[in-house]
Amino acid sequence: MKKITCRLCSHYCQINDGQTGICGVNSNENGTLTCKVYGYPTALQVDPIEKKPLYHFLPHTNTLSLGTVGCNFKCPFCQNWQLSQTKKFDTTNYISPEEIVKLALHHKCESISYTYNEPTIFFPYAKDIAIEAKKVGLKNIMVSNGFMSSELCNEIPTFIDAINIDIKSYNEKHYKKTLKGSLHVVLENAKTLKKKGLHVEITTLYIPSLDNEQINLIATFIAEELGIDTPWHISSYHPDYKMMESKKTPIESLKTAYSIAKKHNIKNVYLGNI
Repeated sequence: MKKITCRLCSHYCQINDGQTGICGVNSNENGTLTCKVYGYPTALQVDPIEKKPLYHFLPHTNTLSLGTVGCNFKCPFCQNWQLSQTKKFDTTNYISPEEIVKLALHHKCESISYTYNEPTIFFPYAKDIAIEAKKVGLKNIMVSNGFMSSELCNEIPTFIDAINIDIKSYNEKHYKKTLKGSLHVVLENAKTLKKKGLHVEITTLYIPSLDNEQINLIATFIAEELGIDTPWHISSYHPDYKMMESKKTPIESLKTAYSIAKKHNIKNVYLGNI
């Protein structure tokens, strides 16, 4: 059986029969790309929408949040690594897209969020949920690292209403070597989704390798390419996963980042996890 190409994210994995891509959850099964986590959310709960974080989309409402396992990045500082960096999941409790929507309605949520791990890798499941959600007037949200394929980036606006994209640094070498992604792809996808009319908010986790120069470059990108009305969440980092020896982001660093953002006239800047 020949290899198939996964077109969910920009790794464009060439997958042999019986094997999975980098994310660990999309496999080649007899020549068909199969999302092994379809119907098996590992995390499912009701959250305030501000926790995504989204501050300018359906404020003061609840969202039904769900995620699976797996990720297409390998961030050593991942704050949710128990889900993103494992391939083990329970298949005893299948939850259909229709059941997810019923849960959202039951808990009086106004939206469904695909979050916790990278939703790009379980998009076949998220898409089917989103289709059902739209039928009953629910909005759909993604919280993403922004490394989706160009094909998926163009498809997302059909089903998704709002997205929060992580810009983890402004260093292409760091993205490729440490995160196993691409800064250029993330930035281009953010611009595309903004142009296509999605509500876009940006999050930057202030990890130890960040500095004022990178913060300035991210601020420049947001102001010039996404618009000064684009909300920017700059969040405090805490030691986790493979970076337990580092320290929590100093409050002074966050305040400096806030000042840099304001110098670029970005209207809505929020400091998180403090």
